[in-house]
Amino acid sequence: MKKMNLSAKIFIGFGIGIVLGLIFEDKVLILKPIGDLFLRLIKMLVAPLILCSITAGVCSIGDINRLKRIGTKTLLYFIITTMAAAAISMLIANAIRPGSGFDLNMIAAGGKTYQAAPVPSLSQTIVGMFPDNIFSALADGTLIQIIAFALFMGVAIILLGERGERLRHAFEDGAEMMYKITAVVMAFSPYGVAALMACAVGSYGLKIFGPLAAFIGTVYIALLSVCAMYAVMLVVIAKVPLKQFFPKIAELWLVTASTTSSSGSLPVTISVSRDKLGVSGNLAGFVLPLGATMNMNGGACFYAATVIFVSHLYGMPLAIGQQFFVITLTALISVGCPGVPGGAIIMSTMLLTTMGLPLEVVGMIAGIFRLIDMGTTTLNCTGDVVTSLCIGRGENMIDDAVLNDSLAKSKVSF
Repeated sequence: MKKMNLSAKIFIGFGIGIVLGLIFEDKVLILKPIGDLFLRLIKMLVAPLILCSITAGVCSIGDINRLKRIGTKTLLYFIITTMAAAAISMLIANAIRPGSGFDLNMIAAGGKTYQAAPVPSLSQTIVGMFPDNIFSALADGTLIQIIAFALFMGVAIILLGERGERLRHAFEDGAEMMYKITAVVMAFSPYGVAALMACAVGSYGLKIFGPLAAFIGTVYIALLSVCAMYAVMLVVIAKVPLKQFFPKIAELWLVTASTTSSSGSLPVTISVSRDKLGVSGNLAGFVLPLGATMNMNGGACFYAATVIFVSHLYGMPLAIGQQFFVITLTALISVGCPGVPGGAIIMSTMLLTTMGLPLEVVGMIAGIFRLIDMGTTTLNCTGDVVTSLCIGRGENMIDDAVLNDSLAKSKVSF
């Protein structure tokens, strides 16, 4: 066991969790505190990791013009890929029509009532990105505001010139400290992953694949289609061999599938990008935390498929113009969606309300959302890594010696 790498241990934990859930069913919920502890430990890392890594990443770039260039590229990649993901999902949902012929009487089984939040305007979204109190933002875990403050600090340190060197080193040391804490926490991940998967399977079993199988299948076909788009980006833009990329990112997929949290998976996303795929630490510390909050391509697939699913379910097909509006609105909502488990459920009610569609089905979608969230979170984090590789190739910030090392191992072991 000591010689086995972390990926293998996580995979074993993943499989053991599924088996335990199938055998013991709801009795396996006794393991829930172990899974909850793992999630708390990972969430503990997120705010300080983002603050230190983005600040260090920005000021280590050292040149305002280069920072502008990398920042612009990052935002363009996020916006374009999010809108493309929503469009792909909408085309697939229109072709499959997952809501047609659905038994509306089953909706009553949802049991829960969900309150749709008001959709923020563009101006409200922009204003909400900036904190009026950074300590409140840190305490509440408002990631987009922490990111904005970290960007300001990084730019300020660059403008200070030589006087900012001590601060730059302090934040770089702080980021390295957080990476070390991450290593300690991730040593616990096989046990946490096993507990989380056991509880998920024990609670829902295999019956949840019944009435909503068409909807789940639609979302996953969309996710795989977007993954194919990533493959093209990797080969054409990032010049990364697929035979190197997919085996090395498997460790991240196992974590995202079990935690269903883009933000919670951030420490692993950074670790895989830096230590296995050769992305510069400065670039990874800048792009990936932004992606964990703003680049929700998997969420975009879910939102678009949900709108089409509900519209067909209630016999209210959307016009072409309305569907284009959904794609645009999906990109806006994805920026504000929290990268935490289940955050997309509340966001989907916002989108349905805006389009004038009923919300009753949301309760039942929430019942099986864990299965969907495993895939959407995995695609979210994969998109962040692909973006960092594409930008890294253009900025000459990829270590090809690390990327091409087929024997590259995680630095986390126990």
